Amino acid sequence: MSASQNSDVRTLLVKIFGKDRPGITAGLFDTLAAYAVDVIDIEQVVSRGRLVLCALVSAPTRPGDEGDLRATVHSWAESLKLQAEIISGTGDNRPRGSGRSHVTVLGHPLTAESTAAIAARITETGGNIDRIFRLAKYPVTAVEFAVSGAETEALRTALVTRAAQIGVDVAVVSAGLHRRAQRLVVMDVDSTLIQDEVIELFAAHAGCEDEVAEVTAAAMRGELDFEQSLHARVALLAGLDASVVDKVRSEVRLTRGARTLIRTLKRLGFQVGVVSGGFTQVTDDLQERLGLDFASANTLEIVDGKLTGRVTGEIVDRAGKARLLRRFAAEAGVPLAQTVAIGDGANDLDMLNAAGLGVAFNAKPVVRQAAHTAVNVPFLDTVLYLLGITREEVEAADAESEAAVEH
Repeated sequence: MSASQNSDVRTLLVKIFGKDRPGITAGLFDTLAAYAVDVIDIEQVVSRGRLVLCALVSAPTRPGDEGDLRATVHSWAESLKLQAEIISGTGDNRPRGSGRSHVTVLGHPLTAESTAAIAARITETGGNIDRIFRLAKYPVTAVEFAVSGAETEALRTALVTRAAQIGVDVAVVSAGLHRRAQRLVVMDVDSTLIQDEVIELFAAHAGCEDEVAEVTAAAMRGELDFEQSLHARVALLAGLDASVVDKVRSEVRLTRGARTLIRTLKRLGFQVGVVSGGFTQVTDDLQERLGLDFASANTLEIVDGKLTGRVTGEIVDRAGKARLLRRFAAEAGVPLAQTVAIGDGANDLDMLNAAGLGVAFNAKPVVRQAAHTAVNVPFLDTVLYLLGITREEVEAADAESEAAVEH
């Protein structure tokens, strides 16, 4: 039976500290190899050029070897101007508690005070922080806590409430193989994938922008029935020349980080779609430009080259968005639990709650309170961090793609 399986077997925790340089890890284990020890666990962290390397190994079995090992490791470390500490014990690390979650914290900036508050709330829920890893340092600071000992839903509820109080964004997802499995990501369009409200762009050409914006704001706050508000707003566009469609398409501004988000997801094998209370005249163009797998929206009726002030076909409203998420998931062959939905308005709520992970992106208060997690920075690609993808991985993939194009 190995030391990792037997809690009574003597083990040594070897800790190395100092300035990082190539070859330290190889050198340590080359030194330990002379004593025929088994490696049970390894942890290594480098921060601002300083190394902390921990190796849990079985204790030597031959008489006198443990003393020699200690002396040899210390001598090796001193020769490299490193510090060494060796601690005796028995068995492996204690088992992690049940209920394992990934807690991603986004700050702009991430302060010591907010980090302390999140860590304290994890402790209060009965959770233990097993590991901490930085996912990104810009445009936001993103760190991931591996937490055990607390159920994911209870942890999410406690942390989301605390995060809102201290002004950071927190996402809590269950640990498991599905986190990196092929998924489906479905986004709202207006004020999520793009910075604009498409109907307001049309309204600007019709000279009724203020009236439309007022109705849109009320609908997004959940104060008006979406379908009724849609018909009321579209009616104001009656008589517009159909050539305005091309003008509106040219005016649409993608949200910062949108291209990076979609490009990275596609490289990872994700399928990506959009659902919109806006119009297919714009979403079809976005689908083609961005290489989206799915797109659905309302359709402005055009007769004899003019907008009639009506929409055709099935209305994409709050319930319709959730319905489309399920339809896209079925067509993609992805379980609903492995879907991610992103939106900002009240009409996105059913979709956000139906998805495995619902992300409120710079959302209205009612949406932030109801979604699984909220992101309140203006960079759409920060959603990647909630999936455990690091900024370094994104940049490396971009660099590889550019190099391939050049050759």
